[in-house]
Amino acid sequence: MSYGATFPLLRAAAGAAWADYTRHAFVEGLRDGTLPRDAFLHYLVQDYLFLIHFSRAWALAVTKAATLDEMRACAATVHALLDDEMRLHLRSCAAAGIDPGALEAAEERPENIAYTRYVLDAGHSGDFLELLAALAPCVLGYGEIGARLAAEAGNTPYADWIATYGGDGYQHTCREVGALLDAACARALGAAPQDSPRWPALCRRFATATRLEVGFWQMGLTP
Repeated sequence: MSYGATFPLLRAAAGAAWADYTRHAFVEGLRDGTLPRDAFLHYLVQDYLFLIHFSRAWALAVTKAATLDEMRACAATVHALLDDEMRLHLRSCAAAGIDPGALEAAEERPENIAYTRYVLDAGHSGDFLELLAALAPCVLGYGEIGARLAAEAGNTPYADWIATYGGDGYQHTCREVGALLDAACARALGAAPQDSPRWPALCRRFATATRLEVGFWQMGLTP
């Protein structure tokens, strides 16, 4: 999936880390159904905590945005995270006997803390574009994973997860975020972003968040 013009450039600059993330053993276990259930539930609990902080980062993006359209797009993403994506986690965990109170009281794994605080730091210390570069690997990577698994997965117990990220609603969010990234990049770096002196730092920001995604999947395999 392309999700605009800037995302493929950043994805290519991330090198092998992108494949390590989007084709991680955890992801392939979702695809073919071999992922142990306890690993999936452990991941869901940690991802629920992750989404709380991730929503805060997107709310921070509202304050960093330069236009009303950007503010609306960021606010819509906060809504999608809080009211759509987190609903999947609540539903799946409830089916396994994990109630919302237990989810919110769970202890964050160090990998979770490292990733979420890195993204929030990018937002507090940088501008709108830098924050988007740190946010994009999660949003757009899950979109890419969801679209691929929706096309490839057979009879898997993780069909609900795949349908969430491969479905029209989430894919629409990804296209909106891709357009947001394109507009912010064009405004800050011009028509040829790769020629800007800021480009290498932006790529490093994206690549670091991608490597933290790899660590998050790996954490999921070790409940």
